[in-house]
Amino acid sequence: MPKPKRLPDPSQQQLLNQVRVELATPAELPNLNQLLDQHHYLGRLQPVGERLHYIARDAADQWVAVLIFSAPAKHLKQRDQWIGWSEEQRRRRLSLVTNNARFLLVPGRAVPNLGSRVLRLALERLRADWQARYGHPVEVVETFVDPAQFCGTVYTASGWTELGQTDGWGRCQRDYYVKHHLPKRLFVRPLGRQSRRHLQAEQLRAELAVVEAKVPARCTRRAKEIRSLADHFKALPEYRGRVESYPLSCLATLVFLAVLCEAPRGQADLAKFARGFNQGQRRALGIRRNRQGKYPVPSQSTFSRFLSRVDPVQLNEQVLAIQQRLRGSAPAEELVVLDGKEPNHGSGASLLTAVTVPSQHYLGCALVDQKTNEIPVAQQELLPRLDLAGRLVSLDALHTQDETGRTIVLEAGGHYLLTVKDNQPTLRASVAKKVAAPQAGFPP
Repeated sequence: MPKPKRLPDPSQQQLLNQVRVELATPAELPNLNQLLDQHHYLGRLQPVGERLHYIARDAADQWVAVLIFSAPAKHLKQRDQWIGWSEEQRRRRLSLVTNNARFLLVPGRAVPNLGSRVLRLALERLRADWQARYGHPVEVVETFVDPAQFCGTVYTASGWTELGQTDGWGRCQRDYYVKHHLPKRLFVRPLGRQSRRHLQAEQLRAELAVVEAKVPARCTRRAKEIRSLADHFKALPEYRGRVESYPLSCLATLVFLAVLCEAPRGQADLAKFARGFNQGQRRALGIRRNRQGKYPVPSQSTFSRFLSRVDPVQLNEQVLAIQQRLRGSAPAEELVVLDGKEPNHGSGASLLTAVTVPSQHYLGCALVDQKTNEIPVAQQELLPRLDLAGRLVSLDALHTQDETGRTIVLEAGGHYLLTVKDNQPTLRASVAKKVAAPQAGFPP
């Protein structure tokens, strides 16, 4: 004979219907921490990194549960494989994951199904609350369950996925782990249907990309690749009479790697980028050891002196040689585009650069001093240095000049594609009169 089902207690059901989850105020945090110290086996959570504290209350405003979501585990093999991201993606996107670090049902006030109800209410508002507090949402929640203490029923009932047990390592200091032989059960839960796909995408969505923008760029090239690049730059003429820790080739390689890694390239940014190199990478750069036997990193002033005194022509030749070795020659049929760019931050001279499209092969550049403009720089410096025989060259309306066209055709043997705007009314009228407008199937 089947066992009869027990009807739920009306008062318990009323509590489940009326319970609400809210963010804890700063004034409530001392009481919340005291409650964790008294009744949670791990005690209070140390305030490090991004975190949110929640309190579950009943209709009488009494606390029935507390939850804390904080920074996730830095290295977690099962989680990273489940999400499907690479090591570099994990480093840059880890802030899109959070850890349910504390979950306590207040003793004497818990009823059946209260845990899963409170957890569901907290997860429903977690993304919006994280966005409001830290300027970005979270996509995945993780948590650890000690099998010696609990069974993880509340997470299983709430639709979390168990990924197995951890290896039993714990972080004691920054980047320092010790074996504690107490593996935990790992549970994860995506906060949206496409959360895992968003995290593993090559390009993050706009609201998620702000997380990657805050993470400093890091060089992921191996020591063998770095050493090969540094060998190329050894041909740069040294401007110093005495070289101590940083040969010119290592400084040029650092700047080149910053370009490849899309890192900011101000002097302070370069010094910060260099600090991210490990000892093996620094040795491959050609940095010399100090008295302590370590390979130091260049300072901001070192990069400032390098950028102001290095021979730009020789440096440009080395960059072109590296590109030739890595990518080969630029496709002859591609369009050559000349375009000027100003510094993103602060004042200073701009650069006129020549590249091919769509392959983006770099062909050369020239400095545009503040006392002049791009027109004479293109005509006298950049165009004569380029191999333009049989190529089509495109420039914007600023360069629609007789002398520019003559230089491209008669001196370089190329063809030009120039833009004509209303600031040249006579030329524009002549073009409109002699060249028929192309037929298009839609309005321009």
